[in-house]
Amino acid sequence: MNIRPRRGLAVTWAALAFGALVGQAEALDRPLYASVQDTARPPIGWVSFCADRPRDCAATPSAPRDVVLSPRVWRDLVRVNRWVNETIKPLTDMDHWGVVEKWSYPDDGYGDCEDYVLLKRRMLIAAGWPREALLITVVRDRKDEGHAVLTVKTDKGEFVLDNQVDEILGWTETGYRFVKRQSQSDPNTWVALGDTRPAISTAAPR
Repeated sequence: MNIRPRRGLAVTWAALAFGALVGQAEALDRPLYASVQDTARPPIGWVSFCADRPRDCAATPSAPRDVVLSPRVWRDLVRVNRWVNETIKPLTDMDHWGVVEKWSYPDDGYGDCEDYVLLKRRMLIAAGWPREALLITVVRDRKDEGHAVLTVKTDKGEFVLDNQVDEILGWTETGYRFVKRQSQSDPNTWVALGDTRPAISTAAPR
């Protein structure tokens, strides 16, 4: 898949956004990393996805790894996030598959939030990003509804790739309440997150 936009203004914008976001994260007195708690039950969608695609879930425990953030790395992250958000069309599992919950790669061009996350994760891993830094995460969104995003763990904090928002935000800037996510050491182990903040009750952007 060709995910490279034309250079020039797009690259300049990404570099400026990277500098502004990192500077803001360092200036704000907010936690850069979510608090990880005890193990949690994996979402049924992930369990079913792994039953259907065991090779995509096969993993041995490994040491946690964070991405070292740089302007180049940030540009790659922006490209993948924007390409997937612009290319995949939103469609509920009921309309798509006739079931309430099904996680799958949106290879036909349609999917819901988990499918966006799976594709972004697959593309970044294929590009050489460490699996241990790309964590599927369950949240309560701005309407207090269940939602899935991709958390990217970096040396500058945790950032969120979201199909509802094209901009990549620090996890505390999303207005979401973070519930659970994959463990860094094992993608098939899930951990609860100690985020007791309520979700901000405003309309979701999309």
